[in-house]
Amino acid sequence: MNALKRHEKIMEILIERQEVGVGELSSMLEVTGKTIREDLARLEEKGLLLRVHGGAMLAQNDQFGILSSKGTGDKHAAEKAEIAARALRYIEPGDIIALDGGSTTLEMARQLENVPLTVVTNDLFILSELARKDNIRLVVPGGERVRNVLIGTGSATFVEGLNISKAFLSATALHPELGASIYTGDLVPYKKALVKTARRVYGVIEHQKFGKFALWTFAACEEMDVIVTDGGLDPEQKELFARKNIRLDDGSGAPEKQA
Repeated sequence: MNALKRHEKIMEILIERQEVGVGELSSMLEVTGKTIREDLARLEEKGLLLRVHGGAMLAQNDQFGILSSKGTGDKHAAEKAEIAARALRYIEPGDIIALDGGSTTLEMARQLENVPLTVVTNDLFILSELARKDNIRLVVPGGERVRNVLIGTGSATFVEGLNISKAFLSATALHPELGASIYTGDLVPYKKALVKTARRVYGVIEHQKFGKFALWTFAACEEMDVIVTDGGLDPEQKELFARKNIRLDDGSGAPEKQA
């Protein structure tokens, strides 16, 4: 297993467990403790984890590329609910939309009214939420289950063949230069396919994730038509994105008109 793949696996383990020891990682990844300590040092330099005695803990323990198998939790629930309500204003009856996997998109599904829509999603929690809303047609790319999402080698190709009007994407982190990123590389092709295919792309990202980055970038900020966030975004962060002409919707102005 090469170093990049090990780094990805380490981050996946930390997302699931929040903290893990060097010995455990060494056994799970079948490499020496020295190699694991070197890996942890590199990941700490990137700000992705914090080394503690005998192991490491997740530096951004509320930011998941995919959700823990324990569920969504309620951290930053108010921000997620605010973003979801704001993002839903961009959806109109009859739209074909994609809801990426994640806790904020799950909140969108919870708030979404039972109106005629087609929803493309690979998130099992979102599917469960929308299954009871009989006016919503569900389209599932398919694949193998990894925690709350389905990941398959053909998922990206399947999505690229669809006519998606609006895609709503989650991210672990958002940086004005490094774009939207996640910890799990297996999800990158699917997310990139949504960005490529959808007529309009919306990032739904809490303010705590701005100015940070994870292992894998799946979209440049400029590839998203609107980044929907909550009202807690720092003015300095807003200015950084404004300089790059990246459209933000944090509730401080009127919502963008539909194309």
